[in-house]
Amino acid sequence: FMNLISIPAFQDNYIWVLSEDDGRCLIVDPGEAAPVLRAISDNYWHPEAILLTHHHNDHVGGVKELLRHFPDIVVYGPEETRDKGVTHLVTQGDRLTILGAEFSVFSSPGHTLGHLCYFSFPYLFCGDTMFSGGCGRLFEGTADQMYESFCKINALPEDTIICCAHEYTLTNIKFALSILPEDRELNEYYLKVKELRAKNQKTLPTTLKNERRINIFLRTQDPDLAAVINQETNLLQPNARFAWLRSKKDNF
Repeated sequence: FMNLISIPAFQDNYIWVLSEDDGRCLIVDPGEAAPVLRAISDNYWHPEAILLTHHHNDHVGGVKELLRHFPDIVVYGPEETRDKGVTHLVTQGDRLTILGAEFSVFSSPGHTLGHLCYFSFPYLFCGDTMFSGGCGRLFEGTADQMYESFCKINALPEDTIICCAHEYTLTNIKFALSILPEDRELNEYYLKVKELRAKNQKTLPTTLKNERRINIFLRTQDPDLAAVINQETNLLQPNARFAWLRSKKDNF
């Protein structure tokens, strides 16, 4: 496996880097260039490629500056990132070979309409689709689209390492506990995450196995959750429960 590193950016973003022992590396969603350039210099990296998941500035803002320093970097991204420094537009079903690894590209609309995920086992770069314990805000897409995107992620192997782009875990678990206050797994995880954050330590990356336990948005088939929702409204379909959760989270 390659070396996985997360570089903190802005208030709560993570820019992910996969590097080989020979220093070649791949950068995901560089929202700002300065911390990436520092890490490249500190680690003697040779950046070969950038992956972009969507067009928001906190994911693409550093691309043009990085290209000024390293004009040979190949920048992959969806159509919605066309004017953000992309050299190769990619779409659902594409396969890329980077640093000798094969990445499959799949669409994950919801947060934005053109959002993409990149998967090369065991690594999933999911941008703002899934967070640990949560899901991205629906800025452009619908809850149904985001539910379908979650189904795609949930179909991956359980030992998939999920590289989310924001440190939102603590808030997400607090929200989940507001819905399922008695849940043992959630309560245990909350204490663990609270302790990590108190020491200013990262809660990411996470694994799909872990998310299936603690991410309430992956638990729309869960009888406990259905029972809570049914106190308010009778939703029989998992996508409808997902939408109910997302609207609750918007107002949390």
